[in-house]
Amino acid sequence: VQFVESGGGLLQPGGSQRLSCAAAGFTLDYYAVGWFRQAPGKEREGVACVPSSSSIGGVTTYSDSVKGRFSISVDNANNTVYLQMNNLKPEDTATYYCATDRGCHAFDVGDYEDFSHWGQGTQVTVSS
Repeated sequence: VQFVESGGGLLQPGGSQRLSCAAAGFTLDYYAVGWFRQAPGKEREGVACVPSSSSIGGVTTYSDSVKGRFSISVDNANNTVYLQMNNLKPEDTATYYCATDRGCHAFDVGDYEDFSHWGQGTQVTVSS
């Protein structure tokens, strides 16, 4: 019961890529989903969080480092979450993970340990 991330690779600066996160063994309908990343030697960073489709008044949030460049979306029919990454920068290089929580509050305050269903991650390397 976890996520399976895919879509990473060696990417060019300024390029675009879409990461996928397929939920295995559970349904996304009642979960908020966050994308996170961790570069070698650095702490885990929250990238984006989308509230569950059943929530009322929830707001999708992004870290300042990706705001305006990345977009998170959910395909409930396919039980998959996507992260569209545009205008990639070398500092976006990291392993990207997704995970679930009841809402995005823990994401907003940086309490990432509250999230569960972590996948194995997908490596994104941005380099020319």
